[in-house]
Amino acid sequence: MKLVAREDKVLFYGVPSGSSGSVTYAYKRAQGFTDASKSHNPVEYNRRYVDEKAARTNVVGYEPSIAFAFDQILDNDVHEDIVGIIDGEKINDEATRPLIMVDLTTKTGDAGSETYTGYKRDFSIIPSSEGGSTDAYTYSGDFKANGEVITVTGTLSADGLTFTPSV
Repeated sequence: MKLVAREDKVLFYGVPSGSSGSVTYAYKRAQGFTDASKSHNPVEYNRRYVDEKAARTNVVGYEPSIAFAFDQILDNDVHEDIVGIIDGEKINDEATRPLIMVDLTTKTGDAGSETYTGYKRDFSIIPSSEGGSTDAYTYSGDFKANGEVITVTGTLSADGLTFTPSV
């Protein structure tokens, strides 16, 4: 039996480039994060019928979020983008980024042409706190779902730091 390790599920953050009319994203590995735990936050519909002893519950939706925290690293594109959003108090679309959680256990293909499966969704960046450590300057908050999830496949760069989804 082989357990899936925490490092087998890797978060890639969409770093924007280009003008507002034609923004593209490079999906960079979220490095230096001390937390990236996902909560599914199911939305439930509960009811109890008078002719039944037990209540019924159905899941009718999800409101996923990913709690994040990181030690700020200079010259890190992901950190620079998140810090710019938080420090600049950006809102709405300016504070929304696509994220892909890539499952490294899904590798298919031959050496040099391996592909992986990931789950992509837009998330709003909701800041919580900063500067709470004496060891490093830290930022924390939540990425909260802002759209539907889609399944993607793609490739990793040779150094494993960039994920390129197939079009």
